[in-house]
Amino acid sequence: MSGRRILVTSALPYANGPIHLGHLVEYIQTDIWVRFQKMRGHECHYVCADDTHGTPIMLRAEKEGITPEQLIAREHVEHSRDFAGFHVAFDNFYTTHSAETRFFADDIYTKLKATGLIYPRSIEQFYDPVKQMFLPDRYIKGECPKCGAADQYGDSCEACGAAYAPTELKNPRSAVSGATPVLKASEHWFFKLSDPRCQAFLREYTQREGKHGTVLQNEAANKMQEWLGVPGENKLTDWDISRDAPYFGFEIPDAPGKFYYVWLDAPIGYMGSFKNFCDKRDIDFGAFWKPDSDAELYHFIGKDILYFHALFWPAELEHAGYRTPTRIFAHGFLTVGGLKMSKSRGTFITAHSYLEQGLNPEWLRYYFAAKLNGTLEDIDLNLDDFVARVNSDLVGKYINIASRCAGFIAKRCGGKMADLSVKDAPAATDFALFQASIKECQERVAQAYEERDFSRALREIMAFADQANKYVNDHKPWELAKQEGKQAELHAVCSLALSLFKWLTAMLAPVLPRLAESAALFLNLPGLRWTDSCSPLPAGHAVKEYQHLMQRIEAQQVTALIEANRVSLEPAAPSPQRHAQHQQSSEDKQQQPSEWEPFIGIDDFSKIDLRVARIVKAEHVEGAEKLLKLTLDLGSETRTVFAGIKSAYDPATLAGRLTVMVANLTPRKMKFGLSEGMVLAASSPDGGSGIFLLAPDSGAQPGMRVK
Repeated sequence: MSGRRILVTSALPYANGPIHLGHLVEYIQTDIWVRFQKMRGHECHYVCADDTHGTPIMLRAEKEGITPEQLIAREHVEHSRDFAGFHVAFDNFYTTHSAETRFFADDIYTKLKATGLIYPRSIEQFYDPVKQMFLPDRYIKGECPKCGAADQYGDSCEACGAAYAPTELKNPRSAVSGATPVLKASEHWFFKLSDPRCQAFLREYTQREGKHGTVLQNEAANKMQEWLGVPGENKLTDWDISRDAPYFGFEIPDAPGKFYYVWLDAPIGYMGSFKNFCDKRDIDFGAFWKPDSDAELYHFIGKDILYFHALFWPAELEHAGYRTPTRIFAHGFLTVGGLKMSKSRGTFITAHSYLEQGLNPEWLRYYFAAKLNGTLEDIDLNLDDFVARVNSDLVGKYINIASRCAGFIAKRCGGKMADLSVKDAPAATDFALFQASIKECQERVAQAYEERDFSRALREIMAFADQANKYVNDHKPWELAKQEGKQAELHAVCSLALSLFKWLTAMLAPVLPRLAESAALFLNLPGLRWTDSCSPLPAGHAVKEYQHLMQRIEAQQVTALIEANRVSLEPAAPSPQRHAQHQQSSEDKQQQPSEWEPFIGIDDFSKIDLRVARIVKAEHVEGAEKLLKLTLDLGSETRTVFAGIKSAYDPATLAGRLTVMVANLTPRKMKFGLSEGMVLAASSPDGGSGIFLLAPDSGAQPGMRVK
């Protein structure tokens, strides 16, 4: 396939904080895919921008005593530095606070309004009486109206994925001042997503299959159907696209004091960045964005923003007269050691910190690629596995091929390649077999890269590296170098090994661009194209002196990285001096505390996520006097919990029972394994009356929240 014209975007990083390793999953994934397309000879442009509008930007700038423009300019420099540090090669990294983005925002708004899909409506909106401002959705927190999860934002629930209006939140509070917000009337502008035209289009679009595949992955398409409902059922609500002053953003042309909601102009920032790029490179913008464009448009995003990219965004584009995305690629989240990134554990790692600690960015690029498979599954950065895999695959397999053979070429063969194509020459048969093998391997790897199944691509590449290493081990050039009359064989074996190294380098280049450049420099090649994966180094080709290409990761480097990012979240202890000076009154001394003190507030209780769980299996734990190992079904997943109930229960009697567990308790590593929660049981203060597991009433199902 050739002659493709492709425009690729990643989700826009918000200009209110640093890039961290969780962000990098997406940008590295996108960069690998783009580099692969460019190596194949396609016209492929990769654009992105800082997402710069909204209340968080305004409030942070106010807190720092600078203007929002100064804040976003500073963040842009830092983001650009971090992306470059991890070799994320945008063709244009811009800003949404631009004339181009404003033009397209106004253009889309005006066209949608002309079609009757934009209309004003007076709404009651939460207002912070302390800060004297209307509160955007993400600055209101409370309990999800759908599942009851605590501490959720005012537009969507991170626990169940539901979208809702902020006024639907239970027990709302202002995230700005902590005050209880009050309802206040205000006129807002809405995009009529509930219109039958939008409904009909989205039902077709989210199930669309073109020559390049389905618009959405299966998991994402199913989620869209859930949100859309069955045909004839109108589950989509109109979308509030305006915000009241004070607000940092673009003012709506015909609505003084009203501003575009950041989620309206953020995806439009893709268009703004590309227009800026087109103007600099004399590229026809319309050829990529007009409705009948034959160019391909791909968005790489996190699964948490599917609602905006697969519903709002294509509906806007379609009814404003622009093309819609060819495909939307969603990915999962990053965990570290199986858990969410944590500042207290040192696993909330910024991109800049990783680089400052001297870790090679291509170690992480390789490890992420080895985990990514083109689905919405979360990926885990297991730090022990990170060290082992990079050292084994990149140093022990790939680099090892060149390091063991290059010296013989330089010292014994004049630094030049042997002719492997001469019939009956040493290694000629091996060369022919490897050349056929690499062509088949290259096709499989190319398909895997195209499908974003990078883990499969790397498995194929490393399997070929194993074959190459076996060849070197079998022919032992270090022994041939000691034997009389083996010069030609030594020359041929090492020449073939370096051709194998070249083929591997070409296939790894999208993942390891800097390492590939260094390898190409050693091989004395101007660069590597995808077709170079199959062509050998020609006879007489001179290579340069070999310099070691990659160091091994040392465990202490990872330990230092974790310590550098660890932040203690423990509250400071009271000052001893101040505590000693406090004098109790006689009334204080006489008052006895209640049995129930200290009391907690509803917010404290809401932090505990209690769930119904079914005990799938209960087992004795060898070497533990009090523990049983429980396998618990939570509906959407299973957990392992070690519970101190061995004295009260026979494991055989527990299977199938329902109980209640704390689902958001930090997992605890025990010598018997990882305990991923805690089941609830009752007992007397001294435990003398026995232990009694809590059980919900009949009808409860695994995964239900207890509240």
